[in-house]
Amino acid sequence: MVDRMRKILKQLPPKQHVQLLEAIQRIMADHLIGLDVKKLQGRNDLYRVRKGLFRIIFRKILNGENAIIAVERRSDTTYREF
Repeated sequence: MVDRMRKILKQLPPKQHVQLLEAIQRIMADHLIGLDVKKLQGRNDLYRVRKGLFRIIFRKILNGENAIIAVERRSDTTYREF
């Protein structure tokens, strides 16, 4: 999964690359204020952050940490596997 995220990030223009990387770092540090965070329906532990055309899907872990699950371009099938 990490390789897929790196591949997506490498293909982006520099401005989008920096924006997504900053959002990922904020999610990992649990600094979610100011991010467009929404809980996924039907799931207690999965959330998404909307950043432009991309969605960052992450899981909240009990000890206050977050784990990035996916970075996907928004489409009709973005949330199907979650």
